Amino acid sequence: MSEQGVGPHSSSLPMEPLLAILDRYKDEEGALVAVLQDTQEAYGYLPKKAVNVIAKALRLSPAQVYAVATFYTQFTTTPRGRHVLRLCTGTACHVRGAESIKIVLESDLGIGAGETTPDNEFTLETVACLGACGLAPTMVVDGTTYGELTIPGVRRILKELKK
Repeated sequence: MSEQGVGPHSSSLPMEPLLAILDRYKDEEGALVAVLQDTQEAYGYLPKKAVNVIAKALRLSPAQVYAVATFYTQFTTTPRGRHVLRLCTGTACHVRGAESIKIVLESDLGIGAGETTPDNEFTLETVACLGACGLAPTMVVDGTTYGELTIPGVRRILKELKK
């Protein structure tokens, strides 16, 4: 696995954000998940170098940190696009057309679920449930929930994001 920095073309990782995070949690036992959450927030994903630094700081092996980072679906060890689209494929959303929405998103973005566009603008993810079943089908884009999705509505969302 090659080391990547903040962006996919970056060769180094700025350490200041990570050191500040580790300092904030230095006296908290069992802080690994919180450290990983804050690290991902700072970098957009969990870089290999950050995992190694976290392991050393928390007196864990890199394998232990990586095991936690890959166990929870909230974490990613690969860079994401500037816009992250999380499409619900749970039962309510599936019944109300999530598969058609997924096909349109994949077609319009030129990527499959779990992938990032070559220009690093969009990452498309599918999730089992977003907890907004009454608004099905739903999608969260950069933290904003969109419900009662239609194909024209999804295309409008993409058009706005591409501006």
